[in-house]
Amino acid sequence: MTHAGTNLKTWSRQSSATLIAGAAFVALIVLSGATTAEAADPATGKALALQWCSSCHLVAEDQSTASSVSLPSFYDIAKDPDWSQEQLATFLANPHPKMPDMNLGNTEIANLSAYISSLSK
Repeated sequence: MTHAGTNLKTWSRQSSATLIAGAAFVALIVLSGATTAEAADPATGKALALQWCSSCHLVAEDQSTASSVSLPSFYDIAKDPDWSQEQLATFLANPHPKMPDMNLGNTEIANLSAYISSLSK
């Protein structure tokens, strides 16, 4: 076997190992994302919603006021079949331009989306 053939086999093994490691990494991220969603705390999400969202949206029955009745309430969003918990989390990670950029972390996003989703029940 030539030197070039040996290098090709070595490169091929290294590429396979890299692909396997990459696939394992992606699987780990997907599984950790599922764990985060399952571990989301709707009660903490409600507290965040009252703190950050209630100035514009109706977020809870025990909320004193909301500044805009033209914006959807969290109850309306929760009952809308076009908004799953995952879609809410994706939206909250990159909200539309009229919303303030709250720089939410993954845990906060998971908690808020879990709270909103809990309102559909």
